[in-house]
Amino acid sequence: MRLKFLAIVVSMAVTVVSVPKATAQIPLLPYLQTPSSVSNASENSTVSEWIYLDGRPLFQIAASKNDISERLQNIHRNLQQINRDYFYSSAQELNVQIRKVNDLPVIYVNDKYLMTVNSEDARLRQVDSLTMANQIAGDLQKELETAKEERQTSSLLNQGRIAGILALVMILSSLLIYSWQCRSRKDSIEPISSDEDTEKPITNQLNQQQYQHLAEVKKRLLQLTQTGIWGSGTFIILGLFPYTRALQMGLLAVAKIPVKVGIVLLVTYVAIRFSYALIDKFTTTLISGGALLNSETSERMQLRVSTFSGVTKSITTLIWMGIGILFALISLGIDIVPLLAGASLIGVAVSLASQSLIKDAINGFLIILEDQYALGDVITVGDVGGLVENLNLRMTQVRDAEGRLITIPNSEIKVVANLSSRWSRADLTIPISYQANIDEALKLIENVAWDMNQDPLWKKQIIEKPSILGIDNFSDRGMMIRVWIKTQPLKQWDVAREYRRRLKVAFDSVGVSIPVPQQAIWINDAQLSNYSEFPSIAAPES
Repeated sequence: MRLKFLAIVVSMAVTVVSVPKATAQIPLLPYLQTPSSVSNASENSTVSEWIYLDGRPLFQIAASKNDISERLQNIHRNLQQINRDYFYSSAQELNVQIRKVNDLPVIYVNDKYLMTVNSEDARLRQVDSLTMANQIAGDLQKELETAKEERQTSSLLNQGRIAGILALVMILSSLLIYSWQCRSRKDSIEPISSDEDTEKPITNQLNQQQYQHLAEVKKRLLQLTQTGIWGSGTFIILGLFPYTRALQMGLLAVAKIPVKVGIVLLVTYVAIRFSYALIDKFTTTLISGGALLNSETSERMQLRVSTFSGVTKSITTLIWMGIGILFALISLGIDIVPLLAGASLIGVAVSLASQSLIKDAINGFLIILEDQYALGDVITVGDVGGLVENLNLRMTQVRDAEGRLITIPNSEIKVVANLSSRWSRADLTIPISYQANIDEALKLIENVAWDMNQDPLWKKQIIEKPSILGIDNFSDRGMMIRVWIKTQPLKQWDVAREYRRRLKVAFDSVGVSIPVPQQAIWINDAQLSNYSEFPSIAAPES
């Protein structure tokens, strides 16, 4: 029974694949009647079309472009009348005859006229008219007997059992895949963590991204499998019965183009997601092997990997989308060679008209390759600066201190200052009063910096012992003491704020005040005698 069932399924699949392109003579879908071979030279040109029985192609006919529709309708009407009389007659035998009328073979079925075979029909098989008529008569004899047998109660019951088994297989397969989907969805909620990933946040992040991309690919493939199970199962079941086989052919004709385009889109989407997972996997392998990551450059490498990964994924997406569009055009039967030739000419014209875009792309590639800055860096370009939020081959977007998003074309970036590349520095200038003991003040500033460097909370952010450079300048505020504190990237502002707070507390504890701007005026005796000549400005007596 299993072998018989598999043989039936395979035969149905072969029948579906071998169905000709034309869809005329399908009673349920008259709007699909389009000639299978049409010449646009003139309205009198010869076209061909297929005659169908229960959705199966019987034979081809030919006629002029103006007459093909009328001839199709006449033959179809005659065939329907013959079928009605033959299928529902339990005693009548099938008798297909060929008679000659006006030297042309005419086909009769049970003494009912079906059609006249002309020379145009014979040219379709490159034989004479009589041979063509004999071939058509043989096909009719076989197919009509098969069609009547399929309408018998025993045959319908047998086909119904096969349809029931196939429906049961579809339901069980669908439930199995659904349970697998639920299990995969449940597993995706549990985060992946390990000691190594905890020590290397960038590795953990890449592993999570890779897992999410693979989970998305699995999800789409399972959905495609579900659709394939129900679609192919329904298609095969419709082909089991003579009453629904025409609907099967109609669905095939209607859904052919959407299915092709849908498959191309789905494959393109899966390929993009799978490429994302491969990019993350490749980067994780390099980092885990120690080729790209060490304790000194982990923070910087995290920014660089994020930038490189984002740009690589964008380029991969564009490539796969271009390939997907080409395959979609091929699946629709469109010749892409002229399109590619036209696209090359358009590309040359666009490249000449958009040289600034090419400069942006080249400069953006060099920025990423040379690691001038990356996502998460704080940069200054000319008069603007801020946190890099977006970086691609076309432009750089930074967010300044006031929250404004500034877009800079990459070709306009000539000189860039990176404030967070690999390490940063808190540059502090401490004013000390001229009346203070400078040695004690320097010792106090150094002690505060040393205590902060030993604090566990700030020790990870300060990567070197603070440097007290000494008196850097004499100004109207007092003696200016220069202090350098080397920090992790983007931590210089936090360290500087905390150091100023601690230094103010230390100054208050020993009675050292922060000086304010001062100005001294010196007046000699000659100037004082000149002022005495003007009593009006003299100081009043007490």
